[in-house]
Amino acid sequence: MYFIPAVVAPEGLAGDYIWMIFQGARVLVNDDPAAPFFPELKDAGWLGLPEVSRHFIGQWNGKGIYTVATHDDVQAPDGYHFEDLRRVLGLVSDELFAVTGRALQILEWDVSHRFCGRCGTATDAHPRGERARVCATCNIRYYPRINPCMIVLVTRGEELLLARAHRFNRPMFSTLAGFVEAGESVEETLVREVREEVGVEVTNARYFASQSWPFPGNLMLGFHAEYVSGDIVVQQDEIAEARFFHYKDLPEIPPQGSIAHALIQDFIARCRNT
Repeated sequence: MYFIPAVVAPEGLAGDYIWMIFQGARVLVNDDPAAPFFPELKDAGWLGLPEVSRHFIGQWNGKGIYTVATHDDVQAPDGYHFEDLRRVLGLVSDELFAVTGRALQILEWDVSHRFCGRCGTATDAHPRGERARVCATCNIRYYPRINPCMIVLVTRGEELLLARAHRFNRPMFSTLAGFVEAGESVEETLVREVREEVGVEVTNARYFASQSWPFPGNLMLGFHAEYVSGDIVVQQDEIAEARFFHYKDLPEIPPQGSIAHALIQDFIARCRNT
């Protein structure tokens, strides 16, 4: 399975297209588990849904993909339903989920950059096939926004430091994370965020992997780090509780497909092999 990004559909692209049609952060999927997950049609107009915006985003295994935004109040056509994008994680491959996240981020960028942030003039799509909106008055280009975010698994021997955020709607614990601020390196963000969220000091930060996370448009930069000192004191406005867990006795953790899950599983595998 492979994805080739593009802004303009190449000439002569034959066959049906894959349509990622969003209603807010929900995407249209097929009711039939034996059918393709997303609608595959020559034109999305056959579904009868009004379109707010449409963008070609590339090819998936040779099939063109369009992302489309529709209105919040429309009903899904027969044979389909709108699924929350977070629930799509785990239902499709990691690669296809990343493409779906890209599709949503492009739509949100398009909607949020219809006017210039400097002068208020309406922007236009870039005239030469670049993924940008342009202000003719200021000559500024607005590209899809990406927010760099650090995510780290802090460990102490065979223990993992996990936290439960207030925003979680179930008793799930995860790794620590935070946005990179202006003027910071990612490593500086790691130390600051861990100190702010749970009050401990860490060392030996090691890069693990990255993941695009479309909630709403983050690039998660994953790290492992080792506990040095300090008692856990949680940042009460964000963290409900945090503590160390032995890798053999873990609470509910984020689902497979998330970088938090991958960080935790990587640590468990290394513990078992030592």
